[in-house]
Amino acid sequence: MDPVSAGGDAALPYERAIQTTVALDGGGADIAHARHMAADFLTRAQSEHGLPVSQRAREVTQLVVSELVTNARKYAPGPVLLDLRLTGDTVEVMVWDSAPVLPIARAADAGRVGQHGLEIVMALSQDFEMQRAPVGKRITARIALPDDPSGTPPGRTPV
Repeated sequence: MDPVSAGGDAALPYERAIQTTVALDGGGADIAHARHMAADFLTRAQSEHGLPVSQRAREVTQLVVSELVTNARKYAPGPVLLDLRLTGDTVEVMVWDSAPVLPIARAADAGRVGQHGLEIVMALSQDFEMQRAPVGKRITARIALPDDPSGTPPGRTPV
């Protein structure tokens, strides 16, 4: 499926609905394609809509997309749906897959090799949620577009 964009008609950039959605079919290039799509989406948001997109937001969004699509491809059979949406001063990354089981973040373990993706996504996101869908589940992460003027990178405070 090709990416789809939707735009609202509100006067202010932050009030416009800007989004793109793509279905990934499970090919070997899905993760790279999803990362490039996220980077292109944020570049268009900045150049065409004048939204402030920091370099940090661009890199974090690509990492979050990569981790969520990787997990969906690894643990769920069938296609994956990636939806990127700008709301206010955040980018919302939503990944749907067909597996109904919600992932569980593991306790920190410096000795564990791999399986840190969900921990990374949760640490880098301002907001994170998991929902069961009528079929499968949706994982949503929200990432701030601008950097904090104090120089502190936005994200969830570790607990």
